[in-house]
Amino acid sequence: MDNIITLGPVVFAADRLLAVVLIAGFVFAMDWMATRSETSLTRVTGLVLVAGIIAARLAYVIVHRDAFAKDWWSVFAFWQGGFVAWAGFLAAAAVIGWRMLPRAAAMRALTLLALSGTAWFAGTAIIAPEARPLPDMPPLVRLDGSTIAPEALAGRPVVINLWATWCPPCRRELPMLAEEAEATDVPVLLVNQGESPDIVRDYLAANNIETGAIALDRQSALSARLDSAALPMTLFVNASGDVVETHVGEISRAALAARITEFEGEMK
Repeated sequence: MDNIITLGPVVFAADRLLAVVLIAGFVFAMDWMATRSETSLTRVTGLVLVAGIIAARLAYVIVHRDAFAKDWWSVFAFWQGGFVAWAGFLAAAAVIGWRMLPRAAAMRALTLLALSGTAWFAGTAIIAPEARPLPDMPPLVRLDGSTIAPEALAGRPVVINLWATWCPPCRRELPMLAEEAEATDVPVLLVNQGESPDIVRDYLAANNIETGAIALDRQSALSARLDSAALPMTLFVNASGDVVETHVGEISRAALAARITEFEGEMK
């Protein structure tokens, strides 16, 4: 799938893998510079990274403050994603200018940071997936036994989340997804992959999770048609039936709410 990299049993979002590669490259390059100049940059490098990451996260939280107000603890859930890259690069540059000496070393570090920033913005633009048609949907079944026909989803945007009760990140995000599904007119389907109605029903009851958005895909046909075994996975499908974004892994309320707000605007 676009923007997803699979290495054996491990699945990465391509942009997150790019971020890890660039951060590692920055650290190694700074270490090489320190060796060449016989100066210690380790402490400054750590400060640069911490300041950049915190600033990028804080900027994202400020932009999406209404969503984070509902789950303030999720501010610290860095693994869910949600960063404003330019804010992080600016903070990192400020720390370099403030703490790094001699000035020649600071200029080299700023040049390295600029190259990293250029690689990030160019790389994310290149790997950003284009909208693609949603594969043919299999018939889905609600917990009450009624069937959701694929044609019932046509002509309007829809959010589709693939999950299972055995999947830890699925369990963490499911209550929030079910809550958001109840609060919006955008159809949200939380499609369980491969489990029986009794297992799903018992899990939802034990955790007091709303069942209105739950659907069952007993054969995991949707995962197969998407050619991905990664769970959880959230698909954002526009009114034309094209997948405009795929989020692999646990999704934050802020990221979900931002896309739903866009879809709500399209429905008006």
